[in-house]
Amino acid sequence: MKILPVILAAALSATHAAGQDPLRIEGSNTFGEKLGPLLVKGFKRANPGIPVELKRPGSGPGLEALIAGQSDIAPTSRPANRTELLAAKKAGVKLRPQMIGSYGVAVIVNAANPVKNLKPTQVRTLFNGRVANWSKVRGAAAAVNLYVLGPNTGARAGFQDLAMRGDAYAATAKSLPDYASIVAAVAKDPNAIGYADMGPLPAGVRAVLINGEPPNSVAIYEQVYPYANSLYLYTLERKTSPAARKFIRYALSKDGQRIITKAGFVPRLAAPPSVSSSLAP
Repeated sequence: MKILPVILAAALSATHAAGQDPLRIEGSNTFGEKLGPLLVKGFKRANPGIPVELKRPGSGPGLEALIAGQSDIAPTSRPANRTELLAAKKAGVKLRPQMIGSYGVAVIVNAANPVKNLKPTQVRTLFNGRVANWSKVRGAAAAVNLYVLGPNTGARAGFQDLAMRGDAYAATAKSLPDYASIVAAVAKDPNAIGYADMGPLPAGVRAVLINGEPPNSVAIYEQVYPYANSLYLYTLERKTSPAARKFIRYALSKDGQRIITKAGFVPRLAAPPSVSSSLAP
């Protein structure tokens, strides 16, 4: 008569799973717009008893929420900066990064634009506003219309670091909430330039070469495409929940890395670069 205890144990387990606190993932729009939902879907398929909440306010707000104890994982499209490390130290916690892959930012133009290749210096001056007419970069005699990501997104700041040496965006730049919005705007505007992830582009939009190099996984892996960075999942040392550990393990698993590749990102092919999680004395 051991059937009843087994049934009861299963029922209690199901009840516990149903009432389990959700795994809270909050951070990078680069992660959360396309890759995040795909990883969450695969993770939930492998771990059906763990509910997941995914938000994408940006890398900075995500790290703030993690430090404040309001989330379990903060995906970022850049390493934590000094201000964020100081905030963590002040809160008595320590940030722990895990690199899960890399991404490239494609500079995109309308398909009708004759410009097919740009030098890094030209990209910089187009986005900071010093070049405001396409004729200066062998294009048509037309004003340059800029489309960029909105404030607080790690990818917006990341592109400034990667392509603009920290310059401010041109005052005329139009800020949009995500890559999909930028792609849609560029598709409608023959004089537009913007940036997006390396996923497939719709008709009407084309990625330009940078120094003759295309934005693809091979160019990023060989480190010849200049606008690339790593993706991280941040947790708090000694405060990482079991569900967060499972999610990170899933992202690094064969299935997770396959999803990362499918989403247009570059899987973690080699040991991650050193990223300090504490402040130097």
